[in-house]
Amino acid sequence: MADTVIIHTDGACSGNPGPGGWGALLEFNGKTKALKGGEAETTNNRMELTAAIEALSALKRPCKVELHTDSSYVKDGITKWIHGWKRNGWKTAQKKPVKNAELWQALDEALKRHDVSFHWVKGHAGHDGNERADELANEGMEPFKPRKRKAAS
Repeated sequence: MADTVIIHTDGACSGNPGPGGWGALLEFNGKTKALKGGEAETTNNRMELTAAIEALSALKRPCKVELHTDSSYVKDGITKWIHGWKRNGWKTAQKKPVKNAELWQALDEALKRHDVSFHWVKGHAGHDGNERADELANEGMEPFKPRKRKAAS
């Protein structure tokens, strides 16, 4: 796994829950690939997770990956909390079902093909990759936002 891919991910939501979008920017050997999508009714955390899943799923072969996210939920969930959730049958320490378990399971599965390190970055702080991922997430959300009607004159 000599190939290193840099990935920046972000999620966005208009209302929480509400219309949402996800974005990912993949950088490899001086080339970039932008990915985005969205849903009509979702949460910000679901979009953050979806961005990471979609980015990793887009890789055609096993790679070394540096994944940058502004979501502590994603970073801590996949690097710390998931071990206990799996041990407890996808229940939290409070014995409640893990929220977004199907997405955590999909992210866990996507990680198996790659050597991934997760990096937290402060959102909306001028970090170029994060700012672009945020733009993509908002673009991905746009088709799902309700259209404002023009007032009759």
